[in-house]
Amino acid sequence: MQTKTKAHLAVLGANLIFGVNFSVVKYITPALIKPFGLNVVRVVVTTALFWLMLMFEKPEKQIQKKDLPLFLLCGLTGVAINQLLFIKGLSMTFSTHGALLMLCTPIMITIAALFFLKERLTLGRLGGLLLGIGGATMLILSKEKSGSGSNVLLGDIFIIINAISYSFYFVLVKPLILKYSPLQVITWVFTMGAVFIIPVGLQECISAPWDTFTMIDFSAIAFVVLGATFLAYLFNIYGLHHLNASATGSYIYLQPIFATVVAMIFLHEPFSWIKALSAVMIFAGVFLVNLKRQSN
Repeated sequence: MQTKTKAHLAVLGANLIFGVNFSVVKYITPALIKPFGLNVVRVVVTTALFWLMLMFEKPEKQIQKKDLPLFLLCGLTGVAINQLLFIKGLSMTFSTHGALLMLCTPIMITIAALFFLKERLTLGRLGGLLLGIGGATMLILSKEKSGSGSNVLLGDIFIIINAISYSFYFVLVKPLILKYSPLQVITWVFTMGAVFIIPVGLQECISAPWDTFTMIDFSAIAFVVLGATFLAYLFNIYGLHHLNASATGSYIYLQPIFATVVAMIFLHEPFSWIKALSAVMIFAGVFLVNLKRQSN
């Protein structure tokens, strides 16, 4: 099997895991563990596993001190802000909302490019922005009477900020991947992220009623830690090593499909006409704002 094929399969697998993860996280938090406490578990365990793997690798280059600030920034955007707001936001909103709003990332990046990079606002791009923002706004403001959302509006906002942060991580981490091995990069990124996450969630982690958890509970936590954190991040960093950031990031469009199906089956979340219309608008918006780039 060719290396690029393996890379595409790895990224596909990561996004399949992420899609299922929306519902698994909803099962765990806040019912079993509070959101920030769950983040401590997933980051500490995953960081330890990455360091264990790194012990058996003989990297060609050692990490240089001049790159540590960039590793710190990647840890902040790709692990700390991303995971803290994702888990917190998802504990407050619906799985399908979270998955669909993740698609707003390219739209938000386009808005930033218009202001800071002075990119030209074409008619198609303007239409895409209006469609995407309209779909996201409709989704956020919709009043759903069933499902498991305690503060849907605030949860949706957290998910959007999380998606923006993760998209910046995809761009920031690329120079490091070109310089160091994928395992080196992800190990140091998680180590830097743990510096931010542990102080925030340690108390919630300690106060969780661990002695009352069933095997199903521990299995769900294991999936989030080993599957949606350790394996998924490893798959994504492998994909980024062999593919460009836009190709790797494009697989995020599959997450809502996986997440919606799982949420409807296991969490009994409804898929209303508002969600369907919002999804069409967001997908169309993302397509239009990226149309020029895809044609180049």
